[in-house]
Amino acid sequence: MDSHDPAVTDPRLYKVVFENDRVRVLEYRDHPGDRTNPHRHPDSVMVTLSSFQRRVSAGGRQVDVELPAGEVRWLGAQEHTGENTGATRTHSIFIELKDIPGA
Repeated sequence: MDSHDPAVTDPRLYKVVFENDRVRVLEYRDHPGDRTNPHRHPDSVMVTLSSFQRRVSAGGRQVDVELPAGEVRWLGAQEHTGENTGATRTHSIFIELKDIPGA
């Protein structure tokens, strides 16, 4: 397992709920004020199960994000940290795509 794998860097926040040779599905839950350690995701689809506010930091930049429950978003591969800056818990699902050998 990669040392920047979110299930390794933040096992209290990220939980692997499904995995096969094509995808890995992570459930993410946090509370206001929680922060993640630096980690990376491959190309992914994110599904927000709750509305939340957070600050995402990557490459010396910070972006404040506010998302409603029920959003489905494409996320290109990235390395970042995150912080719950709102007053609500975060609950989301990440569907990480795996490279297909020979594709």
